[in-house]
Amino acid sequence: MPNFAGTWKMKSSEHFEDLLKTLGVNAMLRKVAMAAASKPHVEIRQNGERFYIKTSTTVRTTEINFLIGEEFNEETVDGRKCKSLATWEAENKIYCKQTLVSGNGPKTFWTRELNGDELVLTFGADDVVCTRIYVRA
Repeated sequence: MPNFAGTWKMKSSEHFEDLLKTLGVNAMLRKVAMAAASKPHVEIRQNGERFYIKTSTTVRTTEINFLIGEEFNEETVDGRKCKSLATWEAENKIYCKQTLVSGNGPKTFWTRELNGDELVLTFGADDVVCTRIYVRA
């Protein structure tokens, strides 16, 4: 079983602003989000298929606890409440589908994949995908 546990720092990010646009985040909030999310700190704890992920920025901290294969409550990147279900897409890759609790919006998901010494995180909204690459801190 892959070991996602550890502290991670972001090495690169692509298409984050495009993702925020697709989610309907206005220009002013996008600027704040882009600045705040430029150096996120990620802590992952893992016990078998149970995960705790804490992502901290200068503006916001999010925490999720989940077990692979069990639905859990989460918020989308832009803060809307959703039901999420994480499953193994591959040996080293978790895929999580998000379903909005209420209202309409783009179809969203995230993945986390171990690729050598890197953690590759993707966020998707409809056909826009943001890719963020992390290295162990």
